[in-house]
Amino acid sequence: MNSDHGRRFGPDFVAEQLRRYQDKPPERRALSYDITVGEEYEPWRDWLDGQIAMLPDTAAATFAAKLWQDQHFWPGVIELGVGAALRATDHRVEYEQTWDGLTPDWTVLRKDGRPLALVEVLTDSPSQALYGQVRAWHSLVERIKAIPVPVVLALAGNPSGPAVAPDARTAKRITLALRRFLMSPLITADFRIHGYHFQIQGDPRTGRLLQPPVFGAIFTPPSGLAGPVTATALVERIDEKVRKYRVIAQAAELPLLIAAGAHPFTGVGLQQLDHLLDGRLTTTLQFNFGDNYLGPPQDINPSFPRRWAMPADLAGVLWIDNVYPFGATWRPNGAAARPAPEALTKQWATR
Repeated sequence: MNSDHGRRFGPDFVAEQLRRYQDKPPERRALSYDITVGEEYEPWRDWLDGQIAMLPDTAAATFAAKLWQDQHFWPGVIELGVGAALRATDHRVEYEQTWDGLTPDWTVLRKDGRPLALVEVLTDSPSQALYGQVRAWHSLVERIKAIPVPVVLALAGNPSGPAVAPDARTAKRITLALRRFLMSPLITADFRIHGYHFQIQGDPRTGRLLQPPVFGAIFTPPSGLAGPVTATALVERIDEKVRKYRVIAQAAELPLLIAAGAHPFTGVGLQQLDHLLDGRLTTTLQFNFGDNYLGPPQDINPSFPRRWAMPADLAGVLWIDNVYPFGATWRPNGAAARPAPEALTKQWATR
């Protein structure tokens, strides 16, 4: 814990992160680095400090130690957001209390200490491989920036599948070849280097080449995030959580709530959850300028859109936003065997 009045993520923490990582290339920083050090994210860090401080000492130390790792940051934020939403109802909460060998993330208690509800948390997250791909593409972006030719580059479209980021050795070879090519008088707008099909980008309105604001080449890589956005995988995991925790909820005669949120990379939000709850035929795609593959063709049956029915042992889903101040929205299960008490849910936004 740093010396700034016991804060974990105060000015001393920011200064240390800057000292350690400011001069390192982006691919060697955590993807949450901007949140770690940016002045605009100071309210986020204050909030994280306050929420972690309310955990038991041992749990707080463990939580803080791993929070800024890529695979833990957003699940940690969502988990703390759930704790904040539960405390806002003026109820006591216990973190990871054991129930017959299982430890739901939060147990809600009445003022007299009797349990009121069990809450398990999950976060819709990208695959671990995606983090490595994002870093590898960033490495190539930084290398290409050093080429003193003001052009904008992207990969050509690829119907067969997403492009895989080059390893460090290949990225170095690509950059050397690009430098020679872009500085040659025989430059063309379309070329292949080491298995990658590059294109110099033009403005479709004017036909002129796009030029970056600095005297150097800009490469816009595939984001790794392109494709359909759906909460299907999320609700499948909710069903799995219910199957896991319903036994202790039944034995204790307590409502079971699942709290959910999403890593920003996935694009999943409350809207996608509502689409499945309503059986609404809606297709959402996300992509960035450099994306050259949006996924395989999708089979859509307009007569039978996908619909998700909450299982009877689930009282409802508490959705936590992934932007500060991490608001909470309640989606009750009208057919729940053990509904959540209104005293717990009435302060949450609903529909």
